[in-house]
Amino acid sequence: MTQTGIPFVFMRGGTSRGPYFNRADLPADLDTLAEVLIAAVGSGHPLNIDGIGGGAAVTTKVAMLSRSEDDWADIDYFFAQVSVEDKLVDFKPTCGNILSGVGPAAIEMGLISPTGDSTDIKIRAVNTGAQVEATVATPGGHLTYEGDTAIASVPGTAAPVALKFMGVVGSATGQLLPTGNLRDTFDGIEVTCMDVAMPVVIARAEDFGLTGHESAEDLDANPDFFARMEAIRLQAGAAMGMGEVTKSVTPKFAFLAPAQNGGTIATRYFMPWKTHPSMAVTGAQCIASCALTPGSVSDGMLDRPSDSPANVVLEHASGTIEVLVDFTANNGFDLNAAGLVRTARKLADGQVYVPATIWSGHPDA
Repeated sequence: MTQTGIPFVFMRGGTSRGPYFNRADLPADLDTLAEVLIAAVGSGHPLNIDGIGGGAAVTTKVAMLSRSEDDWADIDYFFAQVSVEDKLVDFKPTCGNILSGVGPAAIEMGLISPTGDSTDIKIRAVNTGAQVEATVATPGGHLTYEGDTAIASVPGTAAPVALKFMGVVGSATGQLLPTGNLRDTFDGIEVTCMDVAMPVVIARAEDFGLTGHESAEDLDANPDFFARMEAIRLQAGAAMGMGEVTKSVTPKFAFLAPAQNGGTIATRYFMPWKTHPSMAVTGAQCIASCALTPGSVSDGMLDRPSDSPANVVLEHASGTIEVLVDFTANNGFDLNAAGLVRTARKLADGQVYVPATIWSGHPDA
């Protein structure tokens, strides 16, 4: 046998897509696991021509699921970001869009049984320790992908997947403000370094000579901006206690501007070496938290809600995303929980094949 077949479910989760695996079907060793995922996705080519990736960071993501041994959770969700071209795998971050498909995928894999017209699934994000409650539509005890919910950047409508995020403050660094400051300055640019669901370095668009309403394509065609941004991100990563982050996708980067289309605030989010075509679920929670925090770089850009929960509408590169934030603001900002509604759809299932020289298929390898 020259190839090893690995069972998978191929899902769109939110505005991302990729293979969802049963963790038990993959090598336990992380170095071998990384090689398997690189081969499966086809990392190393801009089109991922020798794998099932889609040639973009939002289509080279991987979810690995297992029944949880945690007292709180039903399912453990282990995430991997595979690079498009560099043959790198980052196990540090998580992805909220891919998480949108975890509940349906767990049912598809037989890891969870539907419990009625809707099924609540408690998910532990292994990478960050975050706790997420997902509510999946299962009318009559059967999983469905059909519904009336629309999300930006995804055509048509589908069944809603409601997500409630808890325990996401300091998910990567242990602190809401990893540098200890509401604002820091790197290379003359003022930023707020915040860690809610995802560590993000957040700036003002105008400080880069931008409006904050540019398209993703226009920003990607601006190498001078990316060079400035990356220099700031590297310094901020060190200041946040994350070490040398040159080859890590975290911390992410975002900038803010006043809203133009009735939202709370406008933003662009970076992955970090390309502009996100829409918005990451994890990044949305961090940006919404920044918008609600007095003294952050968001000051002066919005009429800040004072009542909790607050519905924060982020205007992004292809539409809007709403984050329902349950918070306390007695002294600063304390996040209790954040809720979003996404959709997911099963696209395919079967086996993906990797060369047996990479992995022979023994699960304890």
